[in-house]
Amino acid sequence: MSSINYDLKQIKAIAFDVDGVLSPFTIPLSSEGEPLRMVSIKDGYALQLAVKCGLHLSIITGGNTHGVKVRFSSLGIQDIYMGASHKLPVLKEWMAKHDLKPEEVAYVGDDIPDLRVLRYVGLSCCPYDAASEVRSTCRYISRFTGGYGVGRDIIEQVLKAHGKWMSDNDAFGW
Repeated sequence: MSSINYDLKQIKAIAFDVDGVLSPFTIPLSSEGEPLRMVSIKDGYALQLAVKCGLHLSIITGGNTHGVKVRFSSLGIQDIYMGASHKLPVLKEWMAKHDLKPEEVAYVGDDIPDLRVLRYVGLSCCPYDAASEVRSTCRYISRFTGGYGVGRDIIEQVLKAHGKWMSDNDAFGW
């Protein structure tokens, strides 16, 4: 049974912010000044499984570092939007590309730049440590903090609702 108060069978797509969602909100800097990210292996497993199961996934981030693109494309995510200072137009473009309606889309964000997107989609989600404005907007607040399993939490519940969590051989490998 899902802890998300939404008909998850409607969800055909999930879009994710990165910093504060799929990575913790504090990040180290390389000696060259490039932001580095930590990521959850459990999130990675769930992301690649969701792609194999036919969910449309996208990354919409204000960041613009090569490592982010490499990480998420290696998991099979094709729609990666970097340097998105205004995320709602990017989300709408991605939705149009895949012929998606707002009620078919979940978005996971954690801070003020995510608010317009969170208010637009059918299922708004955030990590436990999201900004208070985001928490008060979201339909679902994960029990996990950013970078520590939020993606897995949401994807697992969606795939279970679709009967696709651990449903075939793809679930047991990378």
